[in-house]
Amino acid sequence: MTFGPSGGDDDQMMSTINTTPLVDIMLVLLIIFLITIPVVTHTVPVNLPQEVNQPTQTKPQNITIAIDRDGGVFWNEERVADKQALLARLKAAAVLTPQPEVHIRGDQDARYDHVGRVVTACQRAGITKLGFITEPPARGG
Repeated sequence: MTFGPSGGDDDQMMSTINTTPLVDIMLVLLIIFLITIPVVTHTVPVNLPQEVNQPTQTKPQNITIAIDRDGGVFWNEERVADKQALLARLKAAAVLTPQPEVHIRGDQDARYDHVGRVVTACQRAGITKLGFITEPPARGG
């Protein structure tokens, strides 16, 4: 073993990489993966429930409340004068049996507080079934 410069023609440095440790590590990893893959692919057979989203069937007793971008409230396409008139109509609908569902259609550009006021009025009137109508996303997008 020599340290330092030698008197011979061995002045060049060795510029190759020793790949033996790399090959050893790769072989060990390959063996580990081959042993563990069958364990990972073993699963328990389970019957998952199948569910299909059914579109809402509009019944005559359903109430549709629309809110335009300016905050105007429409009860089944008929404009409601103010909050007290809306609350009175909701209270009258809340005592019916079976209680009708209230569907809220809010304009995309409407402020949230306009929709929130209608939801609060439904809550104060005692409406238990409340839903929001939205547009489905575009197909393939």
